[in-house]
Amino acid sequence: MILRHVTVDCADPYGLAGFWSAVTGWPLSDEDAPGDPEVLVQGPALGFLFIRVPEPKTAKNRVHFDWMPTERTRDAEVERVLGLGATLHEDHRRPDGTGWVTLLDPEGNEFCVERSAGERA
Repeated sequence: MILRHVTVDCADPYGLAGFWSAVTGWPLSDEDAPGDPEVLVQGPALGFLFIRVPEPKTAKNRVHFDWMPTERTRDAEVERVLGLGATLHEDHRRPDGTGWVTLLDPEGNEFCVERSAGERA
């Protein structure tokens, strides 16, 4: 089998897909438009599929994304993503430079930003 999509339930598929497209640099599907009930962000290996559901998020996600920046440091990436509309949830950075930051996307889904490969070397 091949994993094709990671599917995320949400209130505003186009809006949330736009946020994740900006975060990742991956394009939205040409077939999707505002108001669509499902919107695809096309990644290099798999896509993020955002699907409208009527109920709001009520609990902590049981699965979340851990991102490792490729073009920036962890801290620069956190600042960039905050500027795109994420909010700070938990800061696990340590004085020695290790650790990660847990953020929330515009609909409250948790995700983490870890140190880049260069910071780990």
